[in-house]
Amino acid sequence: MDPLVWEWINFAVRWLHVVTAIAWIGSSFYFIHLDASLTKREGLPAGVSGDAWQVHGGGFYHMMKYTVAPVALPEKLTWFKWESYATWMSGFFLLCVLYYRGADLFLIDPAVMEMPVWAAIAVSAGSLVVGWYVYDRLCRSSLADSDLRLALVGFAFLVAAAFVFAHLFSGRGAMLQVGALIGTIMAANVFLVIIPNQKIVVGDLLAGRTPDPAYGRTAKQRSLHNNYLTLPVVFLMLSNHYPTSFGTRYNWVIVAVVIVMGAVIRHFFNSRHAGRGSPWWTWAVAAAGGGLVVWLASAGPREAVASATAGSTVDFAAVEEVVISRCSMCHAATPVWDGIAAPPRGVRLDTADEIRRHADPIRLQAVLSDAMPPGNITGITADERRLLSMWTGQGR
Repeated sequence: MDPLVWEWINFAVRWLHVVTAIAWIGSSFYFIHLDASLTKREGLPAGVSGDAWQVHGGGFYHMMKYTVAPVALPEKLTWFKWESYATWMSGFFLLCVLYYRGADLFLIDPAVMEMPVWAAIAVSAGSLVVGWYVYDRLCRSSLADSDLRLALVGFAFLVAAAFVFAHLFSGRGAMLQVGALIGTIMAANVFLVIIPNQKIVVGDLLAGRTPDPAYGRTAKQRSLHNNYLTLPVVFLMLSNHYPTSFGTRYNWVIVAVVIVMGAVIRHFFNSRHAGRGSPWWTWAVAAAGGGLVVWLASAGPREAVASATAGSTVDFAAVEEVVISRCSMCHAATPVWDGIAAPPRGVRLDTADEIRRHADPIRLQAVLSDAMPPGNITGITADERRLLSMWTGQGR
């Protein structure tokens, strides 16, 4: 297929994915807020655990929540599910369009592990299935009796997955894979647990049976997991645009820190909305986590690159030779790499002037991280990265 067509397919699917994710996250945050702000008071209908009054768009709304379910169902019942399904489906399609179709560029890094394209795709897709199965088994075990204990074990599982992915795929691919795993867990929670449990309750009501409250408790626990995982998964999906997040030595540790940061930020808002006070300490933890992430990123790529020494000079002709031989097949007026219709992000590195103009991005992508070339597909050497480090560090 023509590269231009693939480019627009990529853009269209990414647009759809972002729109559906906004809808899913927005409804999730709203209902978590609503659930936390409900107040129990006298005079509520039987079975109602609390209510809340809200104003929006010039109108007033009176919201009530039943502990299990109302005695009788209304004629029309709105289900919130398609946002999550569409987000996952568009995300998986994007994974196929970009990372599976371009596995040799974005998923595989021979310096991490040599594997054929088919094997990388199989491991990537299979890990989503296995990851969901392990998570689901944990949630169905006795660990589920304690939200905190289950959360700690789940956190350890995700960090372990990040470590494994970092030793299987490229840095970019590893971060995306962790995000895809979390997204799969979140969508499967809706598709395989939350909605089916709600349908069981509806079925019981229609049949005149008293619903089992256990179904609601289980669904609420999975919904709570989705709530706390939302911010980390957004970070992971954005990470592929920022090389020092994925292309550095401790990218899997960065994942662990970001999960904690996302959890404490959500805890702040959940506590505030529930009227339990504002735990401002969470922002101190998040800020410390942000500082730790920057420090971890400063360790540089997997293979350390020497910094420029005082008084060191570099022959620009040697720099130009490295950049043109390792980068210009994509970053040129007319890229020669199959499937790339235009220089990525409009960056050209096929002339001396363009190379000088993009010295700072070169340092970010190829010295402070090993993001470029993707998967080191062109085989840039450690000595060549040192040369770029000396040139970009000497003030040019």
